[in-house]
Amino acid sequence: MKFEMNMPARNTINSGVRYSKLARDDDGYIDLQFKKSPPKVPYKAIALATGLFLIGSILIIIGSLLLAGYFEINDVSHRDRTIPVLIIGILVFLPGFYHLRIAYYASKGYRGYSYDDIPDFDD
Repeated sequence: MKFEMNMPARNTINSGVRYSKLARDDDGYIDLQFKKSPPKVPYKAIALATGLFLIGSILIIIGSLLLAGYFEINDVSHRDRTIPVLIIGILVFLPGFYHLRIAYYASKGYRGYSYDDIPDFDD
């Protein structure tokens, strides 16, 4: 009893792909996996950081002027209302300044700073 299997012929379609032999001393790594792609600049995050920086700066200036008494609201000096303006200004200013500083140093190419450190909103 002789078993013969009819194997279908393998299609050898050349789709224009070039192949090359692997080197004998191949350790499993290729140069492309260590090549860095150019950094992706998170423009939306930088625009948001700029907005936070500007709004925080304006609130800090207004709060400081109100606290110093350079202008008064409704001709009544309420210094207890100026402290929240300063606190909100500082809370808005700090993240904007932090992310703008990272973006500036990353754009100048300083070591240790990268655009990857800025959260990106492109999901």
